[in-house]
Amino acid sequence: MEPASAAALAGLFASAFLAGSILPAQSEIVLAALLLAGEHPAWLLVLVATLGNVGGAVLNYGLGRSVDRFRGRRWFPLSAAGWERSASWFNRFGRWTLLLSWMPVAGDGFTVLAGAARTPFPLFLALVTLAKGGRYLALAAAVAAF
Repeated sequence: MEPASAAALAGLFASAFLAGSILPAQSEIVLAALLLAGEHPAWLLVLVATLGNVGGAVLNYGLGRSVDRFRGRRWFPLSAAGWERSASWFNRFGRWTLLLSWMPVAGDGFTVLAGAARTPFPLFLALVTLAKGGRYLALAAAVAAF
């Protein structure tokens, strides 16, 4: 693999990882640009983006598992009431909300809440991979149709 090709895949993985984490980032533009360039097979680009994005979600899950250590801090992004509302909502609608983990902003919150709710990791991984991989497949199909 040429260095430029490896760099493109690494850049896609990094952008997808950041987009899958609680950090604000967009990986769809990177994926679409690489698909349009046509230098890599679409299946490889979708796989790399999915792995990166799921990796970011796994980081969120880990943060959620340790959230109790941080909730009382001044810099924590949610008030106690806000956290309780979010946790109650996640518990009410259940693990299936992870199928919406592909959504910007809210999806990241679902993955953090799944960690805090101690969702079994294999189930978390399966649902998040399905959701995030499905989004990238849909994007690849849309770009191919373009």
